[in-house]
Amino acid sequence: MRILIVRFRQMGDTILTTVVMNTLKATFPHCTIDVILNENICSLFNGHPSIDNIIPFSKNERHNSFKYIRKVWQTVRHTHYDVIIDMRSTISTMLFALFSPKTKYRIGLKKSYTRLAFNYIVNPCQKDESMIEHNLAMLKPLEAIAQIKYDKQFSLFISQAEKENYKEYLLQKGISFDKPILLIGVTAKLAHKTWSEESMKAIIRKIINAYPNSQLIFNYAPGEEENNARKIYTELGKPQQVFIDIQAKSQRELVALASIVTFYFGNEGGARHIVHACGKPSFVVCTPQISIKTWIPQNNIPAKGIYNTVPEDIVWEKMQQFIVDNNIKMK
Repeated sequence: MRILIVRFRQMGDTILTTVVMNTLKATFPHCTIDVILNENICSLFNGHPSIDNIIPFSKNERHNSFKYIRKVWQTVRHTHYDVIIDMRSTISTMLFALFSPKTKYRIGLKKSYTRLAFNYIVNPCQKDESMIEHNLAMLKPLEAIAQIKYDKQFSLFISQAEKENYKEYLLQKGISFDKPILLIGVTAKLAHKTWSEESMKAIIRKIINAYPNSQLIFNYAPGEEENNARKIYTELGKPQQVFIDIQAKSQRELVALASIVTFYFGNEGGARHIVHACGKPSFVVCTPQISIKTWIPQNNIPAKGIYNTVPEDIVWEKMQQFIVDNNIKMK
């Protein structure tokens, strides 16, 4: 069986889609799974055991109609797919299904125009529906041919060599693996998704005071995020527990870092999803504009979201309780 999954989204959305790949591999162990991804996030999924082939689309290919249509055509004409699952189901992405009329299962989302391309329609994500549950619902039509082994774990792969190389870098930066390591999302890509600097500083001070052995690594992207992170670090008084210069210079290094840390605290974003996918707990501050039930989905990895409108003392109280309830070693 040959399966094509069309994703075309950014980091967090795509990581959450790995529940689909993992479920398909568990159900059809001999199937071949090809995944359409934005080129800039492909390396995140290198070596993933549930992905056989990654088909990258560059920004230029996505935004040039001729190049895009040609590549879509070549993709589905080069390989006959038994199943096409279009996770986005936009006018442009449904070309994969339109160009594949002989594909038995063409699965997409229910929209006004999608019946032109898909013969199996799934409802869009509902308010407060877990994104895991929504993504797995795309596999319901396949229950006609198999007992689907649903897997709610979203995941990433990191090799032991990659992990050891990054651990060596952390050692050089002064990190001790005998003490807890926290990845702190002090800032975010979008201003409206970012908790106030004063509130973030207040909680970081509480972490340092309550857990003096903890080692805090600030997560930030180059540019404005880095400037904001360094500003917070300076205003905190440059505490020795904060390792401001530790960086992940690639997506693979970010996965390696996420696989090593003890715990994530901070703003909601792609890094948080990576930490969760690497099996580590997270306590996340979210903007009220998003649904916590949707974007902080629950599986067997501890994760809790709290809105950034909640007072700092309540955030701190809830985080401490989360640490205790999940036996997170912070001493």
